[in-house]
Amino acid sequence: MYLIIDQGTSSTKAFLFNRNGQITYQKKIKHKLYKPYKNHIECDALEIVEACKTLIKTLIKVSGNNIISMGLSVQRSTFLFWDRKKIFPLAKALSWQDSRAKNVVKNLKNNSEWIYKKTGLPLSPHFGGPKFMKMIDASPSLKKKIDDGSAVFGTLSSYITHSLTKNLAIDHTIASRTLLLNINNCQWSNKCLELFKIPKKCLPKIKPTFYNFGKVLKHDFNLQCVIGDQQAALIGQNGFTEKSIGANFGTSASILFNSGNRPIMIKGLITSILYSKDNNKIYVSEGTINACNALFYYLEELLNIKHYEMNWDERCKNKKTNGVFISSFSGIAAPYWLSGFNDIYHNLNKKNENEIIRAGMESIGLLVNDIIDMLNNNIELNSTMITASGGAAKNSLLQFISDLTGLIISRPKIRDKTAIGVYRILTNNDNIIDLNKDDDVFYPVKNRKKMNLKINKWRKIISSIS
Repeated sequence: MYLIIDQGTSSTKAFLFNRNGQITYQKKIKHKLYKPYKNHIECDALEIVEACKTLIKTLIKVSGNNIISMGLSVQRSTFLFWDRKKIFPLAKALSWQDSRAKNVVKNLKNNSEWIYKKTGLPLSPHFGGPKFMKMIDASPSLKKKIDDGSAVFGTLSSYITHSLTKNLAIDHTIASRTLLLNINNCQWSNKCLELFKIPKKCLPKIKPTFYNFGKVLKHDFNLQCVIGDQQAALIGQNGFTEKSIGANFGTSASILFNSGNRPIMIKGLITSILYSKDNNKIYVSEGTINACNALFYYLEELLNIKHYEMNWDERCKNKKTNGVFISSFSGIAAPYWLSGFNDIYHNLNKKNENEIIRAGMESIGLLVNDIIDMLNNNIELNSTMITASGGAAKNSLLQFISDLTGLIISRPKIRDKTAIGVYRILTNNDNIIDLNKDDDVFYPVKNRKKMNLKINKWRKIISSIS
């Protein structure tokens, strides 16, 4: 059996796969997000590690103590400080959604161009460098611990890896989301470290995605894969193939394109590592959407809707709007990279909650369309179909994306593509039984002229923010 942990924004899921690639058991533990102030979104890394340990113990028992190896996929741009020896968090972890470091970014904006060329990332408060500066400035005690070498700064993936194996490491896919990695040589960039005032000694060691990270909690199996969740999702959609493209819709969303063995820089999109083994690396161009399911959690609070009453897919079905809603709580990532604005309501009835929810759902689709346009303008996708996975890959959203883009959207019956991607890495198995059997397929049906009008209105409103 293969044990796979998929650690996400709102929950940690565990899977047992047999040798044929079939999921034989799965279990989930939810955890909280904390929002103490505006733009502050945190999680408890210790709570998450304890969830991982509980799930591992359960799955070992279910497997009959028959685990061959373990893989781990993790949300990517969540950062924290922890004690090097005790492996204990020194503060709450700053979620990838957290944008409290926006003033740090503003002060460093003159460095944006060279940072992008060096790291493949836009200068954004969502990544590690600005978060480090913000936290250090706010806490002299943290700075002292970093300076004396007793504290570590890294991603949530590094903290989990350290906790489970006692080895301090970060894989290429997640290191490439820090604003600290030179994307060309895949080493920590001295120039970036100097800019953000980060001592190299406080960072984890960089390792390949497929690598022996060590024994898991002293059991007789090793952690042999650590990878970013969105990269794993593309690999789960046959993403090892060069020029493959896929979409994954979860708490956040991403459109990813496998660019092969060299990075392709597209301004507004992210360039990072899709997968690495030994000295071999596969690169990916990615458009990230900060709020997908997270948007509807936000709307639950904003509109005072109980979670079990949201059911946004049903609310959006057959609902029409000419309005636009853009949420502010986590900003806009690709391809615009905007933060620090208020919620935007354009041509909407604020008393009609379903209209706002529909407009919010459409904002996700409109960002997907903008990302696909950027990819097409730079690399010519030559694809008429995109595969979509994830828990938020609902009918109303996928149909709207098909109508906007003119592309066919395919949704496999098996939606846990992140876990499947990790399984494929662990086993080098690309032949999972019935992986794409009986897909749901969405074809464009709406009038092209109407869609273009909606796109033009959207882009005009976006330009007014920037």
